Amino acid sequence: MDESGKALRDEVRRRYAAAAASVSAGSSSCRDGDSCGTPWYGDTEQAELPADAVTASLGCGNPLAVAELREDETVLDLGSGGGIDVLLSARRVGPGGKVYGLDMTEEMLALALANAEKAGATNVDFLKGHIEAIPLPANRVDVIISNCVINLSVDKPAVFAEMFRVLKPGGRLGISDVVAEDHLTAADRAERGEYTACIAGALTFAEYRAGLAGAGFADIEITPTHEAADSVHSASVRATKPRDAGARRELATAVTKGGCCG
Repeated sequence: MDESGKALRDEVRRRYAAAAASVSAGSSSCRDGDSCGTPWYGDTEQAELPADAVTASLGCGNPLAVAELREDETVLDLGSGGGIDVLLSARRVGPGGKVYGLDMTEEMLALALANAEKAGATNVDFLKGHIEAIPLPANRVDVIISNCVINLSVDKPAVFAEMFRVLKPGGRLGISDVVAEDHLTAADRAERGEYTACIAGALTFAEYRAGLAGAGFADIEITPTHEAADSVHSASVRATKPRDAGARRELATAVTKGGCCG
């Protein structure tokens, strides 16, 4: 990662650390340009959670509605923040399931752990790390969710590759993210909002599809849900890891080494 990338990552970390500290101090995490509040979740869902988990939510949608979680599944939330999606996922997968939350910000992780304790969630585990290098073994999870976080990465191809790696064959993505219309250049996106406000770093629809396909994903669907800025949309993202992904990789390796079909 070059110096500009490191600077952007540090800026994102500082912004979310400040948000977590604000919530822990009893204030709102919202700032100008944030997607404040949690209109994506029902009142019943929010009422079942610790207040700090709801207040700390800075997402742009409800990935659980996209992912359609089932009992006993293993779930990974990329950029789990204060833990709202982890805790809701834990309820849906039940005691036989498992939910991992991954975040790079110590302040958010501390807040999430406190919220999990308040909620009495015993089937969750919060991990410190970067979404470009997920600290889990390959083929570990059934579902990956994320809420307005991938657009903040400075190395999205690495994120897509890591998601593919840790998903089990047949696993799926259920993501809420910010995506730009295809006619917008990088300069256009920067004019519409800051990187930390989830606008400047957004991929276009075509770039997002190409990135997922390049990582190996299939059944890719990207559906805009509401406008976040001019020609920039919050969107739901679905995709699957093919069930024969392992066999495909072995075949490709064999062909590359000259060990097949010759």
